[in-house]
Amino acid sequence: MLGVSVYPDLSPRAEIQEYLKLAASYGCTRVFSSMFSVEGSAEEVLALFEELICTAHEVGMEVSLDVNGQCLKKLGASPENLEVFYQLGCDILRMDVPMGTEEMLKLIDNPYGIRIEMNASMGERGADYVRDLIRRGADPKRLLLCHNFYPQRYTGMKWEKFLQTNQTLKETGVPICAFIASHAENTYGVWDAKDGLCTVEKHRDLPIDLQLREMLATECVDDVEIGNAYASEEELKSLQEVMTPFIDSENNPMHAIMKSFGAAVSGETKAVLQKKVRITLDEKISELEKEILFQFYPHRDMGDSSEWIWRSRMPRMMYADRSIPARPFAKEWFQRGDVMIVNDNYKHYAGEVQIALRPVKNDGTRNLAGRLSLQEQEMLELIHDNDTVVFLKG
Repeated sequence: MLGVSVYPDLSPRAEIQEYLKLAASYGCTRVFSSMFSVEGSAEEVLALFEELICTAHEVGMEVSLDVNGQCLKKLGASPENLEVFYQLGCDILRMDVPMGTEEMLKLIDNPYGIRIEMNASMGERGADYVRDLIRRGADPKRLLLCHNFYPQRYTGMKWEKFLQTNQTLKETGVPICAFIASHAENTYGVWDAKDGLCTVEKHRDLPIDLQLREMLATECVDDVEIGNAYASEEELKSLQEVMTPFIDSENNPMHAIMKSFGAAVSGETKAVLQKKVRITLDEKISELEKEILFQFYPHRDMGDSSEWIWRSRMPRMMYADRSIPARPFAKEWFQRGDVMIVNDNYKHYAGEVQIALRPVKNDGTRNLAGRLSLQEQEMLELIHDNDTVVFLKG
């Protein structure tokens, strides 16, 4: 699930309305907003968020409001009584700071069906806490987990800590959400945020679609939200491209080829996680090589790739009767991140797609198809044995 964030105390309703319409048109289904950071009387705060929720629901998006104990008290709510949020039409309450176990159980068991989202950035103790709640009778279907975002540059979570935390949290079976950051001009957010609102520090300056692709490639993040407002239409379009699975045709000739080898073939397109990498094409790449990269499915190694190259072997079966002429490459070595296609100089393997993970000697049997940028090469750490890879045009 993909979502955006808006801040009704910082922007007029008309702007928010247009943004949510745009975001919904690109596949966003959730809206996040911070409620406890908004100043004003209870009546003023409630009026702001009533408008926001109404606007979001009009375009088919659900709303998650970030609250804490003080905010509940200010608005006349309590763990035993969430009627005020029901009246607003709130779908999800994110508890920035968890309450005691008994209070959380009452929140989760509210009669309005409002789901409760817990702070996922608490780490392993958060997983223990969630397990304890479920053990004590909390309905896991009413529970969600959502990481913090970090307005201040250099303060976001360590990537390794994020991965470790999510691996532990995933064991609870509760969906996990995290934030990515827009790089559009004049974005903003809570507490004068001007450097994006992301969960992981290393994502702060990465292209937004790469942030999303890395989040999904960890296989531990279920939902992703843009923390700052407003993302540009170009950014939203790039996120939609990431979220849209490559659709495998029922008439894919690879199915027949694989069956002839005795391999099982199933309609697996949407069930299989597709790890997507964006390639900058070599200017001399042929149309056939482009077809192999972007139209062939599935690009998948067999679980036994070496430390030097990741291999997609199956294209050579489909294109066995097609010629892939060798193309001169001036350098003695291919470097990490180079995407190569085996040419006619090694006919048995011609058409095979490879990504260099370490320097590979140029022996004349491989054409340079393109290259992954240094930032894009971070995705290579998230591509594992038997993974399915989809190439996106850079």
